[in-house]
Amino acid sequence: METKRTRLLSLDILRGITVAGMVLVNNGWGESFEMLTHSEWNGLTPCDLVFPFFMFIVGVSCYLSLAKFDFKPSREVVVKVLRRTVLLFLIGLGIHWIDNALWGDFGFAHLRIWAVLQRIALCYCAVSLFALYGNHRYTLPVAGCLLAIYSLILLLGNGYAYDASINILAQVDLALFGYDHLYHYGVIDPEGLLGTISSIAHVMIGFYCGRLIACGTTIEQKVMSLFVAGTVLLVSGYLLSYGLPINKPVWSPSYALVTCGLAALLQALLMYVIDIRGKQSWTTFFRIFGVNALALYVSSELFAVLLGFLGVSGAVYGGIHSLISQPKFASLAYAVCFVLLNFAIGYVLYRRKIYIKL
Repeated sequence: METKRTRLLSLDILRGITVAGMVLVNNGWGESFEMLTHSEWNGLTPCDLVFPFFMFIVGVSCYLSLAKFDFKPSREVVVKVLRRTVLLFLIGLGIHWIDNALWGDFGFAHLRIWAVLQRIALCYCAVSLFALYGNHRYTLPVAGCLLAIYSLILLLGNGYAYDASINILAQVDLALFGYDHLYHYGVIDPEGLLGTISSIAHVMIGFYCGRLIACGTTIEQKVMSLFVAGTVLLVSGYLLSYGLPINKPVWSPSYALVTCGLAALLQALLMYVIDIRGKQSWTTFFRIFGVNALALYVSSELFAVLLGFLGVSGAVYGGIHSLISQPKFASLAYAVCFVLLNFAIGYVLYRRKIYIKL
């Protein structure tokens, strides 16, 4: 039986930590520390955690937001889900179009179709429709089936091959969308079409954890349920990695399970520290990112594009590098400054109680 829903500060804090982390790792300049760069192929760095953590939160938020409507697929709710999906997808396309347009390419011939916001849009839509029309008892079985199907695709289609000419993930994207509409700095597009299968399962696991949070009778019970779920997911993912290595570009099933497990464990820890122990004095910085997460992520992407085009990014980094001779530390300092720039925007919104949502 579901209890009365109260907003947990820890949920906003996890969202804020994740968005601040996304801004940090996306905006290094030049040579960065290994922990702030993505694994080139198989493996896992701290940088590889920020996007899947956000996807986990999308799943949690799907449960908590649609629970307000008792998961009844009314016209109002379905339209809201579809509108949010389309807007997310269009904003993602718009960011890349602006990047191209600033350099004189105003057409769509080289517009990248798949990226972070587009993947979030598709996964949000799929899981929301499942939440409205599906049986929630089958959340984990459906997620498991999706991961099993994707595992077969990877195994039978050379999904781990570091060669675009034989990798099924690359070949499907090339055949359906063409080279000019894909990511060009890796073997595959890391947000490509087939990888969305595993990502949907990822968000469904977050949805299941959202149910654990909503249905626990006490905060202590919610924390324990998340801790158990996170531990099972983490161990399962690492065991699976012996046959299907952890790989972010592929969004391998082991990657989905391990990162969901870590996200659930971090959420449990935050709930214990913030919501049970009441240790909240340190949370304001991340809460500001958390309550306007989408707006600040989009602002960070647009600022990165604009400042790069204007040459401001290079000039600022040059000034920092003249003071900090080690390139990696200079890159980190630049990224921190970029995070603080977006924090300043968030702070103004927060003080004025402006919360931008789709």
